[in-house]
Amino acid sequence: MGRKRSNKPTSFDIAYIAGVSQPTVSRALRGSRSVSLATRQRIEAIARELNYSVDKNASSLRSQRSNTIALLFFEEQTPDDSKINPFFLSMLGSITRACASRGFDLLISFQKMEDDWHMRYQDSHRADGLILLGYGDYTLYKSRLATLVGQDTHFVRWGSVSEDAIGATVGSDNVGAGRSAGEHLLGLGRRRIAFIGQADEHYPEFADRYRGLSEALEAAGLAADPTLVRGGVSFEDDGQRAVEDLLAKGTAFDAIFAASDLIAIGAMRALAAAGLRVPGDVAVVGFDNQPAASMTNPPLTTVMQDLRQAGELLVETLLAQIEDRPIPNRAIPAQLIVRRSTSG
Repeated sequence: MGRKRSNKPTSFDIAYIAGVSQPTVSRALRGSRSVSLATRQRIEAIARELNYSVDKNASSLRSQRSNTIALLFFEEQTPDDSKINPFFLSMLGSITRACASRGFDLLISFQKMEDDWHMRYQDSHRADGLILLGYGDYTLYKSRLATLVGQDTHFVRWGSVSEDAIGATVGSDNVGAGRSAGEHLLGLGRRRIAFIGQADEHYPEFADRYRGLSEALEAAGLAADPTLVRGGVSFEDDGQRAVEDLLAKGTAFDAIFAASDLIAIGAMRALAAAGLRVPGDVAVVGFDNQPAASMTNPPLTTVMQDLRQAGELLVETLLAQIEDRPIPNRAIPAQLIVRRSTSG
């Protein structure tokens, strides 16, 4: 059933006729560059036809800001009771500093993916926008992102930066990082490089890391071998099981590139239990440069993501949306940190 218009036209009436959301109408009528020119012109034409005029008092009230950003951690399956990937906890300091330097308060909350969490924040004016960290299986998460886009919610997430990403995204250059890890191992004479991590559409960041490794292999005249790929989400048990499976099947490998440090630590534990030396028999590279990476035996070669820049860009990208400025997706370069798990 269509929306019945009152005698005095409203922005909701325009939204109904134009087939867009009311926030889109509001942004279009104030000339926001976040609305395409064609949509803006269509909305302006409908407004003229209806003799619509902006209620400046109401507009001023709606535009008032809370000067608060909501940082939402999403529950993940972890071996302990934290339910939070430790990588995201390590990013918290840089996000907090970036908010403080811009005069924003930071509201931190822990959410379950199935809850209507967005209703509690921007929709209720508790926050001007959302930063989303941690989500597990992306195929289950992306419908929520599409809903946020459809509702004109200001949000930014940490994830895989790609042209088909839903909403504003900031993340590391995972393909470039994977290529660097592969080039490092190939430069050490390793040719049978196993990859441990779920490298598919469910975990696109891991898939990007594997793609970078595959590019390094291809540049060296080698084909990526699917028999050397094992799934894993982010934890030590995943790495241990993957190595145990490789060994049980008699699959030859002389290096491992793990999609996270925790996976790499579990892999090293399984190698030690099997009597294999690191890096003598198998070189190992992790990802994230977690504090534990420098305390393994031997210390773990890993990829370090720039957490300071990550926090800055997450906050800056969100504020660009709030202030109707252009919103570029950002891929941050990552750095390979060489330690004795590869260099001997």
